[in-house]
Amino acid sequence: MSEDVIQYQTHGTCCQMMQVTVDDNKIKNAEFFGGCNGNLKGIKNLIKGMDIDEVIERLQGITCGPKSTSCPDQLAKCLIEYKNKILAQVK
Repeated sequence: MSEDVIQYQTHGTCCQMMQVTVDDNKIKNAEFFGGCNGNLKGIKNLIKGMDIDEVIERLQGITCGPKSTSCPDQLAKCLIEYKNKILAQVK
C-alpha cells in the first residue's frame, strides 16, 4: 500500500478539517484545522505510528459535552470513510 493523504471535512466540531497521512495502514501524520490546539496536538502525537483500526476502535463514539460527536470521533469517521473507499477500489 502506498502513502495516502486524506482530507476530511468535519461535522459538528470546532475543528473544521483534518488532513491525515496514512502509510501501510498506519498513521504517519495528522493535521487539524480549528479546534482545541493543545488537545489536537496531543491526539496527533498519540496516534502517530498507530494502526488505523486501533485508532478507530479507541476513538469512535467519543462525544464532546452535549454534542453527539467530537474531534476524536470525527477522526475515527474519517478513517472509516478511508477504509471503505480503499475496500471499494479493491472490489
